[in-house]
Amino acid sequence: MENLWRAATGQDPNPDDYKGVEFWANPERAGWLTKQGDYIKTWRRRWFILKQGKLLWFKDPASVSRRSAPRGVVSVGQCLTVKGAEDIVNKAFAFELSTRDSTMYFIADTEKEKEDWINSIGRSIVQHSRSVTDSEVVDYDSKSR
Repeated sequence: MENLWRAATGQDPNPDDYKGVEFWANPERAGWLTKQGDYIKTWRRRWFILKQGKLLWFKDPASVSRRSAPRGVVSVGQCLTVKGAEDIVNKAFAFELSTRDSTMYFIADTEKEKEDWINSIGRSIVQHSRSVTDSEVVDYDSKSR
């Protein structure tokens, strides 16, 4: 029933959003988080993987394979902030991830896991930020004088 709802509402991620990301092998970070739904604001426990500037989530670790499709994908290069959010959602170990258009809320199992996720996602935001791309970096040493 949930798969039917996700397909009908267009919630399944576009395969182009994670094309070329081998999420099933050697993630930068992986683990359980509880995520608030986008439309129906219930909390669901999901398996999250951070890899190559993408935060992907799955129903559980057993559903992650070369042939599987994630339930959702966020490109962290489009994210503006990641920070604690206990005071906003009134839940311990909560944090938020914000883009220009939306804010998503997550709950970790412990304070340490919350801080580890915030740090990992924060590093990935900086590494994959669209503010400076390789094409905009000027190599002054290679310029002829």
